[in-house]
Amino acid sequence: MKKQFDRRFSSFVEMGVTAWENRDNLGYAMKLLTDGVCDGCALGTSGVKDWTIPGIHLCWIRLNLLRLNTMPGLNFAELPAIADLQRLNEKELRSLGRIAEPMIREPGATHLRRLTWDEALHRISQKIRAVGVDRTGFYLVSRGTVNETYYATQKAVRFLGSNDIDNSARICHAPSTVALKQMIGHGATTFSYQDLLKSDLLVFVGSNAANNQPVLMKYLHVAKKNGAKIATINPYREPGMEKYWVPSVPESALLGTVIADASFEVRVGGDAAFMNGVLKYLIERGSVDQDFIQKAEGWEDLKASLATQSWEYLETSAGCSRDHMKRFAELYEKTKSAIFVWSMGVTMHKEGVDNVRSVVNLALARGNIGKPGAGLMPIRGHSGVQGGGEMGATPNALPGGIGLNAANRERFERLWGFPPPEKPGRFIVEMIDAAARGELDVLYCIGSNLFGVLPDPYYVRSALENLSLRVHHDIVLNPQMFVPSREAVIILPATTRYEMPGGNTETSTERRVIFNPELGAHRIPNARDEWRVLIEVAERVKPEGADKIQFDTTAAIREEIAKAVPFYEGIQKLQNKGDQFQWGGPMLCEDGKFATADGKAHFVPVTPRENRVPEGWFQLTNRRGKQFNSMAFRDLEPLASARRHEVILSEVDMKALQLKAGDLVKVKSAIGELEAAVKPGRVRPQTVIAHWPESNILIQRGQLDPECGIPAFRDELVQVLPLRPALTNAKSL
Repeated sequence: MKKQFDRRFSSFVEMGVTAWENRDNLGYAMKLLTDGVCDGCALGTSGVKDWTIPGIHLCWIRLNLLRLNTMPGLNFAELPAIADLQRLNEKELRSLGRIAEPMIREPGATHLRRLTWDEALHRISQKIRAVGVDRTGFYLVSRGTVNETYYATQKAVRFLGSNDIDNSARICHAPSTVALKQMIGHGATTFSYQDLLKSDLLVFVGSNAANNQPVLMKYLHVAKKNGAKIATINPYREPGMEKYWVPSVPESALLGTVIADASFEVRVGGDAAFMNGVLKYLIERGSVDQDFIQKAEGWEDLKASLATQSWEYLETSAGCSRDHMKRFAELYEKTKSAIFVWSMGVTMHKEGVDNVRSVVNLALARGNIGKPGAGLMPIRGHSGVQGGGEMGATPNALPGGIGLNAANRERFERLWGFPPPEKPGRFIVEMIDAAARGELDVLYCIGSNLFGVLPDPYYVRSALENLSLRVHHDIVLNPQMFVPSREAVIILPATTRYEMPGGNTETSTERRVIFNPELGAHRIPNARDEWRVLIEVAERVKPEGADKIQFDTTAAIREEIAKAVPFYEGIQKLQNKGDQFQWGGPMLCEDGKFATADGKAHFVPVTPRENRVPEGWFQLTNRRGKQFNSMAFRDLEPLASARRHEVILSEVDMKALQLKAGDLVKVKSAIGELEAAVKPGRVRPQTVIAHWPESNILIQRGQLDPECGIPAFRDELVQVLPLRPALTNAKSL
């Protein structure tokens, strides 16, 4: 009964909790909700309205993030000693309040010390000048970061002579960008959310939109009413993707909406094999779109590759029978339109790019692109993910996502008045490795909690400690800031997106560039915009020619973005609440026109990996709970009734290990151990589902997709060892 209550009414409880948490600034909180652009996931709003369906667009993620924007500044005089701050977790540090003034931690100090802004900027710039920009790295979080900050920041870093700038999209959708650009020429969703309501079939691969993009579930409710079928492909049957209660739809709020019409359980990392098996069967049945295929490139190579992949191999790699693949194929071939949505379950692997390619191959094979109700959606979890790459905050691409070749650098030299550096920069995990080796001295972070989000946090901590200087420009404190460094850690107070003078923009998952107006009635007096501070640092490091990176306002940045990124033409006209445009229009790739070099769609052969799990071992994968990024809001995630200290196992495995719900186990990998309580779930046998980022202590560093640098968060093999004394002599699987 309690589970049912939590699932049905948790959204209403969140509203009450939010009102209570923001009771000291309720008027401003309401202003943010009604006039601001959501800083949660990347579905995108203006106020509480969207451009897809009538009604309110609001979810628990935005409600929980609201306090970050309304809370008062922390009281420096009441801050405890550093040793005491180090014992606080992320949630406890966040609750202390907004960072209110520049602070520094120096070796041997027991407390943080105040700095003036001038002292802070002088110390940072002098250090960069001393060690050189080649020994300095820059990193931005995607949570709430706006297009103007990305653009101005990457320009300042390139003015200094470095491409060592990265952002947290690296650890979520970099594989999607690489594969999509290669195959269709655009690194983005190809349709509008409206198409979700028109499609015959919606396929969710490695995606839990119910928890991570809750408003999408309202779209799915409408799509189901319109006759759409929904299929999920995942190692775990996420309860929220089976049935969901949409709080703003009375019928659904009371009775719930059945979401998935069909669910296909695959082995962790088995997505490419499943897709290939489906495509192999469609080819055998002649159920592919020959008209589309004849206009595309690479089909014969793909077909030849599939012919060499036996059903036995595909079954083993996918972790399911050919009958399951055929069942999906028969569902798929009956539809005139289909949309494929994928997320971290597909991308966070050593073969993340290939996994995405296999999804795109399957969609293209039946011409599901560039027409109503059809297309591809790498669904974004953060409001700043789509814009990060498109604004050039990446080590291997300039604004617009174009490469660092001579022609592109010459074009930007003409625009900027200085040449972008030729040498590609380092991905964030490469910066961490460089720090560990003593080859990096300064790391400048806008937001982020690298210590919390990257694999092998003990290694990350030691690398951070080995830096001479770290700079953290953020809204609130987090544990990363209390990892010492050899000389100093400087903490700077940031404005929120709602306080930034001149307003700003974000780009949503459907490529909608939305203006977010300045709503700065609530301000932390000493907080400054991240982009302004980094430009001032660059100016102090390299005063000669610094006039080339000056912007008076965010409007001036938008003017330059329109020149730098042709498909962002129109951003310079955005200036009021509700102003927006969709780059590329409502749909990409219409009429067989693709943005690839030859104007065609490209199929790419994919060979699924060997995917055997040794007896006695489990594949580790992870999921999000009631959280946003690494910020945990609640212990209980009500849809799955799972708490953060719990891991989910199949009933088959629990029986074999003589475990019952709530028993303690040790999950052990090659590098770490995690003690947790077990919970049964509809998960594929030999799979352990833990929460992220707690499970990072089990994940080895250095396992990356070579094409994009994403860490392999979901490729670890672990053992599950019962901890109950009665079972100490029991044989584990």
